[in-house]
Amino acid sequence: MFEVIASDGMARRGELTLAHGVVQTPVFMPCGTYGTVKGMTPQALTDVGTQILLGNTFHLMLRPGDQQIALLGGLHDFMHWHGPILTDSGGFQIFSLGDLRKLSESGVVFRSPVNGDKVTLTPESAIQIQRNLASDVVMVLDECTAHPATYAQARVSMQLSMRWALRSRVAFDKTQGKGGNAGVLNPGAKLFGIVQGGMYQDLRLESLAQLQQIGFDGYAIGGLSVGESKQEMEQVMSALLPQMPQHAPRYLMGVGTPLDLLRGVELGVDMFDCVMPTRNGRNGYLFTSTGMVKIRNAAHKNSDQPLDPACQCYTCTNFSRAYLHHLDKCKEILGAVLMTQHNLHYYHDLMAQLRSAIETGTFRTLVESLHNDWNAHK
Repeated sequence: MFEVIASDGMARRGELTLAHGVVQTPVFMPCGTYGTVKGMTPQALTDVGTQILLGNTFHLMLRPGDQQIALLGGLHDFMHWHGPILTDSGGFQIFSLGDLRKLSESGVVFRSPVNGDKVTLTPESAIQIQRNLASDVVMVLDECTAHPATYAQARVSMQLSMRWALRSRVAFDKTQGKGGNAGVLNPGAKLFGIVQGGMYQDLRLESLAQLQQIGFDGYAIGGLSVGESKQEMEQVMSALLPQMPQHAPRYLMGVGTPLDLLRGVELGVDMFDCVMPTRNGRNGYLFTSTGMVKIRNAAHKNSDQPLDPACQCYTCTNFSRAYLHHLDKCKEILGAVLMTQHNLHYYHDLMAQLRSAIETGTFRTLVESLHNDWNAHK
């Protein structure tokens, strides 16, 4: 399923083979929360370089419902995206509900933010929902440890997640249908475990060891980008990544900025997702080779220059900063579309540069060059 084809230091260049295609890693996955990446058609996603999407189990199970999506052929057919899809388990969204959820050994009970209905999510039902969606990569249900958390709180949370991980593994294996795959829309799906443990390195390593004992196709790092400092995130990643299996994909969940991606690849991460490029694009915050551009600033009102002269995306090769400024000021949908396209192109192009540099043994040179460019335009 996964092959490391080149490395430079700890950075890895790999290929992840899934039922709906081969993904070149390191890779960034745009977030398709409701079965769509906001403002992007499937063709536009392909045009900007998207290889694999993230679908949101929590939102799709509530609306339109995973069983309805299954009846319509699975999420790929439903949204007309025929590349790979990774679905999260819903754990982070449930964590975000705070006091509106009730956690127990069996799972989580919460009130639907859509209609107020009482909803129960267990490790087993999270697997079944994702199988109904026909995900290429299925994630175990976990508890995203709150931050800050005491050592005792983080340990209890991590141990619960590990018990849920085992139940998720058993449930997933049952859906594979040991005597056949009748009724399974995507029999080639893979199951990833999620490392938890808060900011405590020994708990993180204990969690990883338990997941490896259970056995998964890939391993994710969860519970980061939840309010901790960059230093705390760095400490967790630096301690954990060198110990993660060499021949399985490593997924850093919900992270982050271009600098976060660069550091993650440097430490050996293969997969990333984050809402930042799309959310920032819709709100006029744009990543460029000369730093962040806030398009609604008056300085861009009369500029006939492209957003980023170094960028070859559709937005930059066709439209001026003045036009994007105008669209943003008028709250025109086209402005959000064009700026989202640019930000996703920027992220995918960054990952392509990193992949090429790892292959050619010039990763360190590229990292230094990017840091110099970003620092020069702060």
